[in-house]
Amino acid sequence: MRGAKVKSKGRRPPVKVKAGPELPLLPIAVGGILIVLAVVLIIIAVINNRSTNTGLPGQAAGIPCDQLEHTQVHYHAAVQIVYDGVVHPIQPNIGIQNPAAPTCYYWLHVHPADVNVIHIESPKTRVFTLSDFFAVWTKWSGINQPLDATHVSTITLTPDQKLVVYVDKGDGKGAQLYDGDPNKIVLLAHEVITLEITPPAVTPPPAFTFPTGL
Repeated sequence: MRGAKVKSKGRRPPVKVKAGPELPLLPIAVGGILIVLAVVLIIIAVINNRSTNTGLPGQAAGIPCDQLEHTQVHYHAAVQIVYDGVVHPIQPNIGIQNPAAPTCYYWLHVHPADVNVIHIESPKTRVFTLSDFFAVWTKWSGINQPLDATHVSTITLTPDQKLVVYVDKGDGKGAQLYDGDPNKIVLLAHEVITLEITPPAVTPPPAFTFPTGL
């Protein structure tokens, strides 16, 4: 029809795309750092506690049972138990788990080839006492190994018996009578500790010679 206006088709307005929510970057970064720190702490804990995390025996007097023998600190002391006038050798392999195929060694242990010799093999310097050795003996054997006025390992003294202790520090003075608490005797290189149950009395106590090479 003449004179009628024809509507022109204009462009459609652009479709607006709705943006998604912005991710909080700071919490994500902090969370990532915390996860990394947690992993690092777990790794450190595994390394520092390898003696317990691998199913190995627990500590005795703060002394662990490690998979390998140490050489950083390595020396030898001896302990001999005299009963009925003769030396009774202490148990071989004290402090060595599964001697046939050792799985771990306490820092204080006894090799069967070196009778009555305590091998002190530690990764660090510390004071070791006779009490520490008896604690390892107890942990290793699963049997209480006391050391006091009426007990030496599994030996119980009778009322008429007495424990006499000698210490030879290897300084040329020979075995000296020790009247203190034997548990507090510090283990020194080439020291010989004699725990003598009297009577009978063996004076001086039996001599001890360290095996060649120790």
